[in-house]
Amino acid sequence: MRSGNIRVLLVYPQYPDTFWSFKHILPFIAKKAAFPPLGLLTVAAMLPREWEKKLVDMNVSPLADSDIQWADYVLLSAMIVQRDSAKKVIRRCREMGTAVVAGGPLFTSQYESFEEVDYIVTGEAEVTLPRFLKDLGEGTLRHLYVSDEHPDLASTPVPLWELISMKDYVSMSVQYSRGCPFQCEFCDIIILNGRVPRVKTTAQLLGEFESLYTRGWRGDVFIVDDNFIGKKEEVKRALPEITAWMKERKNPFSLFTEASINLADDEELMRLMAETGFHRVFVGIETPEEESLAECRKHQNSGRDLVASIKRIQKHGMEVLGGFIVGFDSDLPSIFERQISFIQKSGVVVAMVGILNALPGTILYKRLKKENRLIADSSGNNADASINFLPKMDMETLMEGYRKVVRTIYSPREYCDRVITFLKECKPDVKIKLCRHEFLAFLKSIWYLGIVGKYKKYYWKLLSWSLLHRPKLFPKAVALAICGFHFQKISMC
Repeated sequence: MRSGNIRVLLVYPQYPDTFWSFKHILPFIAKKAAFPPLGLLTVAAMLPREWEKKLVDMNVSPLADSDIQWADYVLLSAMIVQRDSAKKVIRRCREMGTAVVAGGPLFTSQYESFEEVDYIVTGEAEVTLPRFLKDLGEGTLRHLYVSDEHPDLASTPVPLWELISMKDYVSMSVQYSRGCPFQCEFCDIIILNGRVPRVKTTAQLLGEFESLYTRGWRGDVFIVDDNFIGKKEEVKRALPEITAWMKERKNPFSLFTEASINLADDEELMRLMAETGFHRVFVGIETPEEESLAECRKHQNSGRDLVASIKRIQKHGMEVLGGFIVGFDSDLPSIFERQISFIQKSGVVVAMVGILNALPGTILYKRLKKENRLIADSSGNNADASINFLPKMDMETLMEGYRKVVRTIYSPREYCDRVITFLKECKPDVKIKLCRHEFLAFLKSIWYLGIVGKYKKYYWKLLSWSLLHRPKLFPKAVALAICGFHFQKISMC
């Protein structure tokens, strides 16, 4: 290694074409990727200031050999779904003799599979990264750094935004909390981040908002928490201060996040979130089958009218994005029609339907391993029609049923009907405005979807209905029409 300052290249591998990649939407809005690599940007802020740093997000630009050759260390972070791309990066670094330091969910959950990586730093960086940096300074580096400690987030720094070009992304991201109080059998969040939610201070969160604001960002901000309302009382204390910050700056951000369905039980919390500027929330709904909810320990969803819960949230002006699963041991062949009916009735436009998979370390994984039913590693892709265990249902029946669900809900007619159902229910407090890139996307959509598009009949039906019945939500109708183009591509409609 050189004797001067250390050069570090932070690399974020490519995503395949997935439900959440929004690959087919990006050309409409002249963006290169949906979200920035928040974890790497946060880690970059934890590194010594004197180090030279570069970041390559392979979803935005290719990784050049010269980038790897420039670096003393390549810091690689990845989700499970990025595994194939991450392996290619590791191979290239080895061929060029550049040491790799790997972390993030992929390497935390599967570090045994990456012996070829020089240094693996698992768990939460606030704990394990300082140990790595100390050993680096003392010349005593080890191959593996492991910790299951879940630290207080008070020391988590503002991400190093200067390493990216914000104009490349659809949305910016911040993190408020880690951990979830629930214990869903298939979920790896409680494995990675624990069951006791931890939150940043309101001042920290506003500091991150301010860092985005002063750099000129205006638009969507994704609060990436796996359950934003894991500590509801803390959230309720923070929201009024966030609302005041937003109003002072003329509401520069449109916020969205993830939350559990019990959000629908708290009128005060829904009102506060809507006032703050939350317009979308992802909810793990999973299934309308009570037996399957009990099987996967999704107790917070059991014993309630799920459709009514969804509509309560949407009546506060927040679009519910839903996660759905088929392939539970309790599922009967009737589940496919039940899922279709439920999704259409609920007005959940963005419905991610996946086949159950067992992620490493989860309660489900351990159970299926004990039952000798595991057959492969999970791809990490929620909607690629893959499964990594032997289901109780006949495999062919499961696969055909799954494909039927996805192709039905994203067929143009059903999708259009579902958007209209949502628009009837959604009641935002203010008129939604089209920003510049959204207006350009609208103009492009007229040509690609309304003139030469295969499904132009439904495009014009949706937009004309919105103009006539819910003109305040016309920008939302346009956005969902464009989203439908992506989902139809993904589902092969």
